[in-house]
Amino acid sequence: MAKALFSTHRGLLLLEDSLFGSPEFCTTSAAIVVASINKRIQRLSSDAWLDNKRSALTPSPPRAAGVFPDHAGFRVLMQLLANLRFVRNSHKFSYMKTTINTAELIRQRIEAMPIGEPFTPTVLLECGTRASINQTLSRLRKAGSIERVTRGVFVRPENSRFVGRVSPSPLKVAETVAKTTGAVLQVHGAEAARRLELTTQVPTQSVFATSGPSKRIRVGKMEISLQHVCQRKLALAGRPAGLALAAMWYLGKTEVTPALVEKIRRKLGSTEFEVLKSATSAMPAWMSDAIFRNDKTAVHV
Repeated sequence: MAKALFSTHRGLLLLEDSLFGSPEFCTTSAAIVVASINKRIQRLSSDAWLDNKRSALTPSPPRAAGVFPDHAGFRVLMQLLANLRFVRNSHKFSYMKTTINTAELIRQRIEAMPIGEPFTPTVLLECGTRASINQTLSRLRKAGSIERVTRGVFVRPENSRFVGRVSPSPLKVAETVAKTTGAVLQVHGAEAARRLELTTQVPTQSVFATSGPSKRIRVGKMEISLQHVCQRKLALAGRPAGLALAAMWYLGKTEVTPALVEKIRRKLGSTEFEVLKSATSAMPAWMSDAIFRNDKTAVHV
């Protein structure tokens, strides 16, 4: 009996190490169950001599190899082992439930996003770990709920009955990529000049100026180029006055005249033009001089 108890004790210690040796299953409830088993083994060990004495007086019937003696202590041990399995399985179920809740939370956050608006996994970091986010995005992509625009950029697909799937605009993709690094983004001077009707040329490539590193982004058959520029060229990025500043940088010294500045004044309006004038400290001399001469002309008129 003592040998059987000692063997059972060793087995329980090994079971304890295997079940609760890792951080995932080392819980307070499991520790309580193991402590209960150890106390029960100590009690059975102290009563082992009584079992030996009874077995000497009353011969026990032969038993098959590997079968435990019909003792109440062993039945208690088996019940405690069942409790161990229950604690372990309960913890596993709790972990699976947490994972399911995380995936559901990520799915709900994505469904709340506008259709056709690109996003990156960084906007979902508050929903779970990066590994769980990537796994959920992979499943949603296979299910067709989202599409991968380019590396690290996803979108809820927009469908049109005329052209089918509609890809997000290059500006939205570039802005999404810039947000991941906190970089400032501005449309290229050529596109800015076209929008302000200062030139009739139409850019054939999607190019943007950025304070971040230069890179090329492949979106299907289209290529988006991000070009690093100095900070003063991005002084008014994100507003109409910044568009005019980018256009003047692109057109250059020979093209930026008081007459061209007057066109910009009419396009921007008085409020935005005053914002443009407030950034003369970030302009080269030839640009600020053109604005100053235009002001003098406007006063005389």
